[in-house]
Amino acid sequence: MDLGLADAVVWVTGASGGIGRAVAEAFAAEGARLALHAGSRADELERWIARQPWAERALAVPGDVRREDEVRAAAERVLERFGRIDVAVANAGVWPPESLLLDEIPAERLQDTIQVNLFGALHTARAFLAALRRTGPRADGRGAALVFTGSTAGGFGERGHADYAVSKGALVALVRTLKNEIVRLDPYGRVNLVQPGWTVTHMARPALDDDETVRRVTRTMALRQLGRARDVARAILWLASPSASRHTSGEVLTVAGGMEGRLLWDEGEVDLAEVRRRLGDPEG
Repeated sequence: MDLGLADAVVWVTGASGGIGRAVAEAFAAEGARLALHAGSRADELERWIARQPWAERALAVPGDVRREDEVRAAAERVLERFGRIDVAVANAGVWPPESLLLDEIPAERLQDTIQVNLFGALHTARAFLAALRRTGPRADGRGAALVFTGSTAGGFGERGHADYAVSKGALVALVRTLKNEIVRLDPYGRVNLVQPGWTVTHMARPALDDDETVRRVTRTMALRQLGRARDVARAILWLASPSASRHTSGEVLTVAGGMEGRLLWDEGEVDLAEVRRRLGDPEG
């Protein structure tokens, strides 16, 4: 199926992480032009891009998503290079690994998590919509797309990570609001949210290296397997597609193996060796 993304200009924040890189590879395979955004790992991202066969279609954009001026400057660089932005993937995020009750979380951590995960998404959306206002919609009617990366923590909550759960839960309200605003700028514009569950990424790997954690979280999933970055990337690709998701806006797509936030399997019904084996399967 032609996803209608060839030559589309796609801006991805948090592109130096596992999901971000998988998103970049997924869009690159569709022939999109890429603006890949990273903060502290921007130099590493630029070196990674240089090694890719699609490097000539990509631009590395540095900037701290916590700072609106830097996000706006990043969007300006994308416009200077490509002339417009068709798709924005607000993917940048942090997950503090230490489990703490709300009253134990240091104020600095609380503020930083919300600044990156929520305000970073807000800054990205504002810059994207401002760019769309300047350029106007595409003449071919393909429609702009804004996709946020949330988390199942925003739906189920996550004990010991109230800061993370709040920052991701707020994205649901943001999506439901912006779906009604983007169409004022582009009648075919769409806004959606992907909610990954436990996914093997650089950010989550330390927690998932613990066998007991893997057993516990997979017992809440119908599929009894951990997610991969490419699973999330493919969902984002689908939501960004003006052909596959032409009539989909304001929706939350959960990519979590059927997670329900409760135990679905007895302890002996999760085969840890099988879970680990699937992680080694490149087609997962």
